[in-house]
Amino acid sequence: MGSCGRGLMLACCLLLAFACGPVLSRVPRGQQEQQEQEGTLEPPPPLDDAESSRGPARRATSPSMVQCRKLPRGGSMALPASSPLTPDPSAVRLETESPVAAALGKSKDQVEPCEKGDRGDRGLQGKYGKTGSVGARGHSGPKGEKGSMGAPGDRCKNHYAAFSVGRKKPLHSNDYYQTVIFDTEFVNLYSHFNMFTGKFYCYVPGIYFFSLNVHTWNQKETYLHIMKNGEEAVILYAQVSDRSIMQSQSLMLELREQDEVWVRLFKGERENAIFSDEFDTYITFSGYLVKHAAEP
Repeated sequence: MGSCGRGLMLACCLLLAFACGPVLSRVPRGQQEQQEQEGTLEPPPPLDDAESSRGPARRATSPSMVQCRKLPRGGSMALPASSPLTPDPSAVRLETESPVAAALGKSKDQVEPCEKGDRGDRGLQGKYGKTGSVGARGHSGPKGEKGSMGAPGDRCKNHYAAFSVGRKKPLHSNDYYQTVIFDTEFVNLYSHFNMFTGKFYCYVPGIYFFSLNVHTWNQKETYLHIMKNGEEAVILYAQVSDRSIMQSQSLMLELREQDEVWVRLFKGERENAIFSDEFDTYITFSGYLVKHAAEP
């Protein structure tokens, strides 16, 4: 129980003693006269210096100070001033004040404040608590400011490959296969077509489109192949006829780097020839890149 609780209990006891003192100390008049005659009623003891200094005011205001040594049967009893049920009002006042003031026997105003003590050592770290549950997702934050412009990137690399060549001279077959050599250059991008060897060399892998156009010779057979790396890819053929005509062939090939494409005239087992003259170009060979191999 705290100091406030003890103070309240003592105050209640004090009020009870003040309220019940006159009743308990009252003696009926008849019994009082009888006690006086018998000499059983004793006068109260003399007061000490502290009691007498307080004067008759306390005796007048404190009926509980009446002391009885002997009471008849059925009489009342007055509580002595030193009874534990009637505590000193000064003690009650101290109990109702701060515990420090009550311990020092001074009022709250008389207690001087103490100096601040030194800071104590830091205690040991406590145990980690249990992991809490995941909280709710927060609201989306405000939109940030526009960032600065980045450095320019590398230039987009485009891949191209194309050629178109022609021949102004006629060509007749002999005992071996002949590579058709072209003498007129229309387009030769990055010189991927070698005019000296008559071959196209692939430097950009991908899918290519090729086209061959020739003029047949009267009463002669026309027999050519478009070659890829020494293999016959397609044939261009025309039978013997009294009339000369324009004949063509085209195809698409998927080439890897360093692949070779050219036109070959069949050997002379038959009378085989293609016609042209120096005034006009009757024979053409063309090709270009359709799709680079690295593109999706």
